[in-house]
Amino acid sequence: MRTAPPSTDPATNRRRLIAAAIWAIAGLAIAASVAGIFLVAPSKPGTTAATPASVTVEPGIAAATAQLLQLDVLHAPLDNAPDFTLTGQDGKPVSLSHYRGKSVVLSFNDDQCQDLCTLLAQDVTEANRDLGAAAADVVFLSVNANTAHPAVGDVKAWTEDHGLASEPNWVFGTGTPDQLTAVAAKYHVPIGVDPQTRDVVHGSELFFINPAGKEAAIGQFGTESANTALFAHGMAQMAVDLVPGRPGATVGGPASSSAAAAKPAELGQAAPGFTLPGLGKTGTRTSLDGTKGKYTVVNFWASTCTACTQEMPDLQQAHQDLGSSTAFLGIDVADPAGQATDLAARSGTTYPLLVDTNGTTAGAYQISGLPFTAIIAPDGTLLVRHPGTFTAEQLEYVLHTLENNPQ
Repeated sequence: MRTAPPSTDPATNRRRLIAAAIWAIAGLAIAASVAGIFLVAPSKPGTTAATPASVTVEPGIAAATAQLLQLDVLHAPLDNAPDFTLTGQDGKPVSLSHYRGKSVVLSFNDDQCQDLCTLLAQDVTEANRDLGAAAADVVFLSVNANTAHPAVGDVKAWTEDHGLASEPNWVFGTGTPDQLTAVAAKYHVPIGVDPQTRDVVHGSELFFINPAGKEAAIGQFGTESANTALFAHGMAQMAVDLVPGRPGATVGGPASSSAAAAKPAELGQAAPGFTLPGLGKTGTRTSLDGTKGKYTVVNFWASTCTACTQEMPDLQQAHQDLGSSTAFLGIDVADPAGQATDLAARSGTTYPLLVDTNGTTAGAYQISGLPFTAIIAPDGTLLVRHPGTFTAEQLEYVLHTLENNPQ
């Protein structure tokens, strides 16, 4: 990999270091147990995990929240964020300079993505709830990272499929492949195509740009963003902190001090426990402890995730084929209740479906996108972490292999 030549500007060097780290991670495929793959977002320069959670990094951002966002707060003199002009999902021109006077949260997003980017969409929706009236001062601007699908119809469809069409401050820009590549290069965000799967590999940076058009902080969305209540709150708070007259103004959602990092869900260790309410079944609660003694399949999904809706019939088929020997639990992550219940009814799923309203359980399992499946041994040990879809045949094969080769 070739890296850009050194710069005398600290912010530019930070971006290049982050890009280099992401490319290094993207080049690795890490096998975990049988057919299980997990992805770990790279640590960013400037992250201070040992900093006490009570220390204030920004007026409204404590160290724990900064760690959750993998936040690098830049200091004066700040760089102008590189300007660009693309076409939004509504077919109208969109440029960064058009949003002068507002706080901008800039991301790079694959308009064909059905996993990690689904979490970003949920975080934006939740952040707008936390912002309330202050959402009028914030723009969530995303650049299409998929140069093979640059059509306006593609970014429009992704916006609608992921529940963002009703968010007036969400803007998804696209352009020609050359334009998209040029914008990514300006921000030193890596974009490429996996030579085997043809999947798009792109950086997960979040750029916080102040109303004067200056780049004020860089964060990341990834496994940490699954806990939508905490991540969205931090994202909203950081954006508000950049608005003149609002630094430190409290937004909705959980207190920043509660964003302390949870112990990672590690293969070969005890799976994180949970007790969650049933989907559409007020008053019912189901615990992971109730499945002890069986192999347990825990599937994380959302109604706004296209791949999830396509996978659910296969999970139901595997549930029927395996019978009572294997427990299945479906966990709906940070989803509008009505949409999730409607999808469950259409899918014909008969195994228990639970609600993870704020993404707390998804955060504990550090899911890297949706859908995501964990397989847990009869003794409660976490055996498999699998991002992406399973077919019925694949899942049954994995479970039979585990049963025939116990740890």
